[in-house]
Amino acid sequence: MEDKHNLIVYCEYDEGRVADVSLELLTKGRTLATARGIRLEALVLGDKLEGIEEQLFPYGVDVVYKMEDSRLFPYTSLPHASAVINLFKEIEPEICLMGATSIGRDLGPRVSSCLHSGLTADCTSLEIGDHTDPITQKEYKNLLYQIRPAFGGNIVATIVNPECRPQMATVREGVMKKEIFDENYRGTIVNLKADDYVDPASYVVKIIDREIEKSKVNIKNSAIIVAGGYGVGSKENFDLIFQLADVLGGEVGASRAAVDAGFVEHDRQIGQTGVTVRPKLYIACGISGQIQHVAGMNESSIIISINNDPNAPINTIADYVITGDLEEVIPKLIKYYKKNSK
Repeated sequence: MEDKHNLIVYCEYDEGRVADVSLELLTKGRTLATARGIRLEALVLGDKLEGIEEQLFPYGVDVVYKMEDSRLFPYTSLPHASAVINLFKEIEPEICLMGATSIGRDLGPRVSSCLHSGLTADCTSLEIGDHTDPITQKEYKNLLYQIRPAFGGNIVATIVNPECRPQMATVREGVMKKEIFDENYRGTIVNLKADDYVDPASYVVKIIDREIEKSKVNIKNSAIIVAGGYGVGSKENFDLIFQLADVLGGEVGASRAAVDAGFVEHDRQIGQTGVTVRPKLYIACGISGQIQHVAGMNESSIIISINNDPNAPINTIADYVITGDLEEVIPKLIKYYKKNSK
């Protein structure tokens, strides 16, 4: 198979700005495209897209595809899928990246299914590398390594798609870093007409009104996070986690086990099926450190583990380990922080 030398990122766009997850994918896409020696491209579908390229070019985008039409906003499944599928048939991208958002999780499978391509969901890492088929011994060069936890988090799987194109992957917000490549970088703009790509029959659903409830929990942007796991023991004991976070001026996070046990709400869940965070300080209280949780916080600058199990897996990635009972350790931390802080 001869590749067309392009990596494309489907960019989500709302309220005048490109979604953070799309900019994170462009940052990673620039690195992958450079390693592969191919173009980085961005695709934006929607309404009122004037000047959108100014948000995209600084991330090293070589080509911006813009499809502006009032019928493409807000997102609905059929028109966007029709547009992306027909465009991809024309430009034949080698790699396609999407955010693992409600939109990406709806659109990605539709596109990959129609194009008979593979799709790996919720990747935690993406790399370029070679592969040899263990059966045919056929060698493949410069494939996309789609890396994610598998089998309940017991292994980290590296998935490749040797034959089908595009190689598709979705990534959750916060997993990749968002970094400007070059403020003065400039690529080209390709304006597309929706009527040339969208099946008219797909406009069967019309959004009359939208009401979006903003989350009251903002752990993604918090510099300090105090997270509790199943080892905290109870909803009442979680009050200690909230007290420590309040004293430190941080936010409260939790492992999936703690959320499933009803200790805290799902909005605070950190990990593979929750939020990915990169705080300056992460205090893990009663968290064992399963791979699904670690995937959501291992980029923290400083990690402190408080656990009564000295062999807890979280301790292997922690910068500091406090072995002891939470009900004794946390009150002491609160007391000494209050005493020694101005």
